[in-house]
Amino acid sequence: MAGKNVSERLIGLLSVRGENLSAEWADKVTSSLKGRVSRAEVQRELQELYAALVAALSEGSLDGRGEAFGEVRALLTELSRNRARQGFTPTETAVSVFALKEVLEPSLTGKDSDVEAYLKFAALLDTLGLFTIEVYTRTREELISGQAEQLLELSTPVVKLWDGVIGVPLVGTLDSARTQVVMEKMLQALIDTGSEQAIIDITGVPAVDTEVAQHLLKTVVAARLMGAECTISGIRPQIAQTIVALGIDFGHIVTKATLADALRHALRNSGVTVSRTASQAGGR
Repeated sequence: MAGKNVSERLIGLLSVRGENLSAEWADKVTSSLKGRVSRAEVQRELQELYAALVAALSEGSLDGRGEAFGEVRALLTELSRNRARQGFTPTETAVSVFALKEVLEPSLTGKDSDVEAYLKFAALLDTLGLFTIEVYTRTREELISGQAEQLLELSTPVVKLWDGVIGVPLVGTLDSARTQVVMEKMLQALIDTGSEQAIIDITGVPAVDTEVAQHLLKTVVAARLMGAECTISGIRPQIAQTIVALGIDFGHIVTKATLADALRHALRNSGVTVSRTASQAGGR
């Protein structure tokens, strides 16, 4: 059969049961989604898709990647993105296309022309189904990348500890990407707050190796270039032993065992007098 004849026959097969075919298609897709999307919403999506599909077939095309199916792909892109954001699987997403094969089967008359048209239509739906999976995958990758960036931002807070003193409490592994975020946020905070003292607290960093030490050194140097002094706190005995064993030289960088010690040092450098209260003195 010529392409135009196949397309015309397919339009006839899709139209033979009219609204019943559309309703069955919506029922199958809604069932596969286990009620997590309302039937009304599925019906709306599929009606738009059905209309675009028939319009593309009316142009005599069976190329799912061709210009005639541009509107179909646009609708499938929207559908796939929605499914990805809603947490559906690739299979649950693609079934919106593949289910039409099963729904169309009862319309076949058994004629060779119908069988040929159906096989070509099945191949077309396979192409469109694969397209939905491609869009779904890209969308999930975008979501995961965005969430990773948000977690990175949340895991590197910069807080104002005192007038002229900011702190960066670090928790977890420190790598190149995270160090860059720490450096950028800390330098911006120095500008925004007019601070000249910064404290990087690594109490929550599980281990310090040569790479982590180099990252810390770069951050401290960057702060110095901004005219600020940077103190590293949270140097526990185990980390101190590791640093010595690795032969890492922190040079003239001020290090303190605890955040309290680092804050006391920063306040003194800022000209703030730190004194103990009577209750604190009595508890010594």
